[in-house]
Amino acid sequence: MTKPSSKIPDVTDEERAGWPAHGVVKLEKPFVDVRGKIQPLVDEMMRSAVLIDSKAGSIRANHYHKTDWHYCYVISGQIEYFHRPTGSGKAPELMFINKDEMVFTPPMIDHGMRFPVDTIFLTLSRNPRDQATYEADVVRVEFMPTEGWVSWQPGDIQSRDEKAESVGD
Repeated sequence: MTKPSSKIPDVTDEERAGWPAHGVVKLEKPFVDVRGKIQPLVDEMMRSAVLIDSKAGSIRANHYHKTDWHYCYVISGQIEYFHRPTGSGKAPELMFINKDEMVFTPPMIDHGMRFPVDTIFLTLSRNPRDQATYEADVVRVEFMPTEGWVSWQPGDIQSRDEKAESVGD
């Protein structure tokens, strides 16, 4: 796991210029040969890669990041991805992110995820995902429909699986 960062670096204009448009990312064509394929995902400096397993009927996120961005690539299942500009007060937009699709979330975008089916996805992030750094950058918001879905709130009990350690989304 990454060591805690004492200060989260500010986002620069140069960094912003390299981001894809918010939303579903158009993936490059894979390299294919007799051995199989290699699918390019992200060619960018990042500090965290976490594999997240979400159960059907659960919710993640429902927050925004002050400086962090992330790509979420769906390995199996589906994400119902809600988003809107932070502070806009607008109703959130809904996108469906399916297997082999990826969504990009820049800083200052309220976002939430619902999982109608068991889902495994890879999250690639700018900032480290140690608990202290993550909590210093995330602001929780309530903006998407959650009734009838399983969620987690700060203060809820968490345990660490011996095989896995991740936080956040």
